[in-house]
Amino acid sequence: MAVVKDAEQEFKPPKKKTSSDEDDKRRKKMIPGGLMKAVIRPGGGDATPSDGDQVIYHSTVRTLDGAVVESSHLEFGGKGTPIRQVLGKSKMILGLLEGIPTMLKGEIAVLKMKPELHYGEDDCPVSVSDSFPKDAELNFEIELIEFSKIKVVTEDLGVLKKVLHEAQSWENPRDLYEVKARISAKSGDGQPLQSHITGQPILFTFGKSEVPKGLEMGIGTMSRGEKAVIYVTSPYLSLNPLIPSVEGVEEVHFEVELIHFIQVRDVLGDGRLIKRRIKDGKGEFPMDCPLQDSRLRVHYKGMLIDEEKTVFYDTRVDNHGQPLEFSSGEGLVPEGFEMCVRLMLPEEISLVTCPPDYAYDKFTRPANVPEGAHVQWEIELLGFEMQKDWTGMDFRAIMDDVEKTKGTGNRLFKEGKFALAKAKYEKVLREFNHVNPQDDEEGKEFGNTRNLLNLNVAACYLKMGDCRKSIETCNKVLDANPVHVKALYRRGMAYMAAGDFEEARRDFNKMMTIDKSSEVNAKAALLKLKQTEQEVEKKARKQFKGLFDKKPGEISEVGVDDKGKETMTENDDDDAQEPFISSQEEKDGDGDAPQAPGPARMGSFSQLLTSGMNLFKSLGVNRCAIL
Repeated sequence: MAVVKDAEQEFKPPKKKTSSDEDDKRRKKMIPGGLMKAVIRPGGGDATPSDGDQVIYHSTVRTLDGAVVESSHLEFGGKGTPIRQVLGKSKMILGLLEGIPTMLKGEIAVLKMKPELHYGEDDCPVSVSDSFPKDAELNFEIELIEFSKIKVVTEDLGVLKKVLHEAQSWENPRDLYEVKARISAKSGDGQPLQSHITGQPILFTFGKSEVPKGLEMGIGTMSRGEKAVIYVTSPYLSLNPLIPSVEGVEEVHFEVELIHFIQVRDVLGDGRLIKRRIKDGKGEFPMDCPLQDSRLRVHYKGMLIDEEKTVFYDTRVDNHGQPLEFSSGEGLVPEGFEMCVRLMLPEEISLVTCPPDYAYDKFTRPANVPEGAHVQWEIELLGFEMQKDWTGMDFRAIMDDVEKTKGTGNRLFKEGKFALAKAKYEKVLREFNHVNPQDDEEGKEFGNTRNLLNLNVAACYLKMGDCRKSIETCNKVLDANPVHVKALYRRGMAYMAAGDFEEARRDFNKMMTIDKSSEVNAKAALLKLKQTEQEVEKKARKQFKGLFDKKPGEISEVGVDDKGKETMTENDDDDAQEPFISSQEEKDGDGDAPQAPGPARMGSFSQLLTSGMNLFKSLGVNRCAIL
């Protein structure tokens, strides 16, 4: 052993320390004189490692008489590979957990430990062989090679990242991104592993397993211009052109410079609508994208996906060189087009591949675009302007802006674009939370407008088939004004669509008691309600045909006939629904039905209909679908 330069001294824990609760419990086991430190070679600087830092060190363990027990050094029977651990994360013996944070970079020190501070600790997290003298006092000669901040990529510490040079932005590559990077690799003992020419950039598609799994995971935490070392252990390595053979390699250190990546986004998540960035824009993604409703200016070229890449429209040619200007959120361009433009940065150019249902099958189709055609758009976002901010505007200016937005929503509603219309109304309602009328007149106008917007939202929900959401939105108006006739009418229509006929009837009748002028609309609604009930009854009779022919006590269930339609069949299952009985039979006592067949003994049809509807619910059938 080298000559001890400093006298052996009792260990004193470092002042700065953050640790897990488990480590704190272990530190309470420290005993006076249990850990002593002697410096053999001083280190440099004044910084010491702390929890969360990666430490790289060599270790040689000796008995007090100098016999080597184990070592990481090659000359003492080790592999020659330094030990690499993360303080506070890796499983370490207590003496090292406490001793290493007192060391400087390059320092060599002997940590003399009693058994309770190394492998003799109760419930020690690190195991050793049975031949190891864990009950003896031992000297641990530690050479701290380096320490640094580290990013833990995987919780099991199988993939770690040390940043060498900070990034130029914060966007990270993800699945389908096309990545360009310089990568060099060596084993934990420093042996080079790559077969390709060192220093030459490689290109790969993120998420396609074209590089080892652990390397890809590490690169997924990097940004453009960043340089880093990514430490990958064997469970995260795989055979790959980058590393032809990983046999016998326990760990690989990848030095990576992320030069560039091309954003490729699977917008719908099913591989049909793909946006590929051709030219980077200005700003940071996504903060500088027009995610909110904006006024957009774009040049674009539309192409069919055929052998000739036939161009069907080009703003620079067919629009006299003028860009297309449109407001987002108003259904003025195909849905797939707008979805992708909202993910672009100013001056970015992207190539968008779009399926027909997000292109022109649901939009005005150019004459030279066939029905069902997949298309590509090459889009350049020239710039955009956000919508007006109401901050500092007076009440009149705000209400004028509201009318414009409401008018746009009404147009979208008439065009059948109910989701877009609803988004317009809801946007205004959100902004209304920050509007404060100054007098009674403004307050009345504000309240009336808010009620109308909520009722428009309710109408959208109803058109979209969400009856319950429509009812809930109407309730927002009726909670504040229980005699609001239009809200009663709209809620009644929603109740009718949901199959809650009594609730609907109650709302329509209430309309007439509140406002005689609404009598015409209320009576028309009641007539429609009656027709709807009759249609439902007719369908229910057909649906439950056969139930009327059963004797009381016999049970039927929904089955399927040879034509694929639901029918009623006998079933002796103990869990089947109880037979129907009349109200008179209930009064007679025990509910045992007489043996006379036919519907007269089966209860009223309203009971049957109610029970039938309940059965539909249990089968997952929506009432709205029956109408």
